[in-house]
Amino acid sequence: MLIDQFGRKIDYLRISVTQRCNFRCLYCMPKIPFDYVPKEELLSFEEMFCFIKLAIDEGISKIRITGGEPLLRKELSVFIKMIKDYKKDIDLAMTTNGFLLKDYAKELKDAGLERINVSLDTLDSKKAKILAQKDVLSSVLSGIEEALKYDFKIKLNTVALKTFNENELSSLLEFAKSKNIQIRFIEFMENHHAYGQLKGLKRDEIIQILSQKYQISLLEKAEKSPVTLYTANDYKFGIIDPHSHEFCDTCNRIRLSANGLLIPCLYHDEALSIKEAVRKKDMQKAFQILKQVLQNKPEKNRWSVTDNQISSRAFYQTGG
Repeated sequence: MLIDQFGRKIDYLRISVTQRCNFRCLYCMPKIPFDYVPKEELLSFEEMFCFIKLAIDEGISKIRITGGEPLLRKELSVFIKMIKDYKKDIDLAMTTNGFLLKDYAKELKDAGLERINVSLDTLDSKKAKILAQKDVLSSVLSGIEEALKYDFKIKLNTVALKTFNENELSSLLEFAKSKNIQIRFIEFMENHHAYGQLKGLKRDEIIQILSQKYQISLLEKAEKSPVTLYTANDYKFGIIDPHSHEFCDTCNRIRLSANGLLIPCLYHDEALSIKEAVRKKDMQKAFQILKQVLQNKPEKNRWSVTDNQISSRAFYQTGG
């Protein structure tokens, strides 16, 4: 069992398989050039799998594949099957921008993937093109439809932005409801890589906007999750509000980047590398690094409503 210094049980590993992305979203990496990262700088899937086996054996029961955009990494479905074959009952999910999902949905399902989160910030193709700096909406919607055909459990992630999509929150909620999937509105997480003019909507502002059309009721805080659940009339939706710190007390996750950094918290810059250990197949050393990362895991992130810091971490490297 993996326990951090604050007594939290750590059983959730998020794995960024690539920092590359085919979008240049304004809230993430608008000015980062489309680059190529040499293979030698990245962990191979076999090297990642060596650490994953160790992590599972020590108590990790949930894994999420992230990026960048994970579907840009070749043979991702092979990697997913490796994990599922090692532990059949592992809770395995993926976060994607959905652009390539139509092409890969079937093989991902065949490999054992169960759940997918898709980013969808607008239903307006012109707005989507502005946000992603690419014409993307039709492909994303097609990807969602294809994933539904294969009975994936799907959730939509929507970053709520002032003047950009605040007039679409109800439409996005209705879209998700029509597909029988859950939408989660996410507060914009300030970072140095984002477009500087962006302003996010806070939780209370999101609720206020939705309350103009729906009867909003607080349901519950999802256990070990940053999501707080609400109902809009008879439909359940979520809000993720990192500025509140409310989920930090029960945070159960650590992160592994594509280049081998083991990261205790999305916001904090502290991280230790397991690259050398896994390449030497020194799993005892890798375990010692894992234990040190758990000791380094902070009590809470550095976002707050009154004294908000801006993260220097690039979320496309860690899977925001």
